[in-house]
Amino acid sequence: MTTLSQAFEAAYGYAPTGVWSAPGRVNLIGEHTDYNNGYVLPFAIDRRTWAAVGVREDRTIRLRSTFADAEVTASLDDLSLDGMSGWSAYVLGVAWAAADAGADLSAAAGLDILIDSDVPVGAGLSSSAALECAVGVAFNELWGLGLDKLALARIGRVAENKAVGAPTGLLDQAASMLGEADHVVFLDCDTEQAHPVALHLAQENLQILVMNSNVEHEHATGGYGERFASCAKGAQELGVATLREVTADGLADAQARLDDVTYRRVRHVVTENQRVLDTVATLDADGPRAIGDLLNASQVSMRDDFEITVPEIDLACDTAVAHGAIGARMTGGGFGGSSIALVPAERAESIASAVRDALSAAGLREPSIFTVVPSQGARRDS
Repeated sequence: MTTLSQAFEAAYGYAPTGVWSAPGRVNLIGEHTDYNNGYVLPFAIDRRTWAAVGVREDRTIRLRSTFADAEVTASLDDLSLDGMSGWSAYVLGVAWAAADAGADLSAAAGLDILIDSDVPVGAGLSSSAALECAVGVAFNELWGLGLDKLALARIGRVAENKAVGAPTGLLDQAASMLGEADHVVFLDCDTEQAHPVALHLAQENLQILVMNSNVEHEHATGGYGERFASCAKGAQELGVATLREVTADGLADAQARLDDVTYRRVRHVVTENQRVLDTVATLDADGPRAIGDLLNASQVSMRDDFEITVPEIDLACDTAVAHGAIGARMTGGGFGGSSIALVPAERAESIASAVRDALSAAGLREPSIFTVVPSQGARRDS
């Protein structure tokens, strides 16, 4: 990251101590199951956020980015959730959450930080977790916190929940921290145990297309919070701590006890958990070409039961499958953002073209379509 190091030196007048980075993520399957203590199956992508960081001699954090002109300044002696806002809350929130989790920052040095990223914002690819995890690994090293990657993922989640106000689960940060090349991360959000599952995309001559609807979403407000609350309501009325405890065998009872909307929210979570387990088993037994029906069923469930898709997403998924994709589904929190399609490499361009044409013919917003590669998680780059 020579160019970012040079930009850091131009901004702050000295060379950075190092550059750390973390990736965005795509969730292969398992949507809105994480905060219900369920199962998820994300992977880190080859789009990253970088943090060039230099150590100061005082207790001040100065924060800049390549995408905003203003500099944000904060003191490690006065970190408060009340004073955090905008994109800087993702960074300062991680420092606050580390201290809140018990990290001793009493002797921590101040830092100068410059952020750069090529993870699209608002696209459902978790640009927020990439930012949290990039600074998290930098803080961990420079402040000598001694935390493992899963602990850093938890800190990133707390920052997003409390500093930003988005009621997300651990999925995004775990993927960004724990990702491996050509693997998905199977995460049990109840036990917080995780292990990699091989994808074998190159071996099978497959690619993953991201179809960004360019309909931006905002998780701290609106529909995401409503779905979170609806799941909590369903769990309470069913007498369970979380929806993880509800199985497919319990859905008939749930339907009898819940109003229609809450039941459909619960049914999505319960069936989505099973689809994650089935996808892991199918990848192990038969490989990625056999998971198309599971991806498509997930899309239908998000569209009809959880009601978090938008017309751009629905048409993109339907068109991709009609033109040769193995499977396609929305990825991320919903209400905009992106969908993904698992496609034969030789058909990727024709499928992308068909999706663009279909959306144009329907008078919908033009998508941004690109491939992503399952990649390594958070790391030091220089």
